[in-house]
Amino acid sequence: MIVWLNGAFGSGKTTLAAELCARRPEALVYDPELVGQVLRRIVDVPTGDFQDLRLWRRQVAHLAVGLVEEYRRPVLVPMTLVNPEYVGEIFGALKDAGTVVHHFFLKVSPEVLVRRIDGRSFTPDDPERDEEVRRWCKSKIEMCAAAVDTLPGDTVFLDGELTPGELADRVLQGVGASPDR
Repeated sequence: MIVWLNGAFGSGKTTLAAELCARRPEALVYDPELVGQVLRRIVDVPTGDFQDLRLWRRQVAHLAVGLVEEYRRPVLVPMTLVNPEYVGEIFGALKDAGTVVHHFFLKVSPEVLVRRIDGRSFTPDDPERDEEVRRWCKSKIEMCAAAVDTLPGDTVFLDGELTPGELADRVLQGVGASPDR
């Protein structure tokens, strides 16, 4: 089973994944951004966004399926994925492989997202790069909000302003697991 934790940058995906792992230590956390980082070292990313690479999308789905098949453990995927074509491509490949996918989207107000992004440090040793990353994350807020209407019909929308514990309870209930810690 894959539990895809989606939402804008700063919506709490990584924090929620950590909370879920604390309750379900058998779960694997798979961050597709790592696949993007590997590809950036090998090939040029003309748009600057590795999600635009067809190879990234194929590898994300392939590795997720492999993790489920090889380790037979739940896989948590904290990753912003809102381009409808890319969502269809990746989720379609997962479903074609017979992998159960539970898709959760954390909805957070733009004001809270900006505050959270401004409070993060992405590259502590490089303040200029840190600010560049913050600007990029904030530039995606509107796109993520607009995507809500294009996500698959089985997407479960969660109030990303709830506590990590409350969100974990809802996710675990949504996948049919006991929310007990």
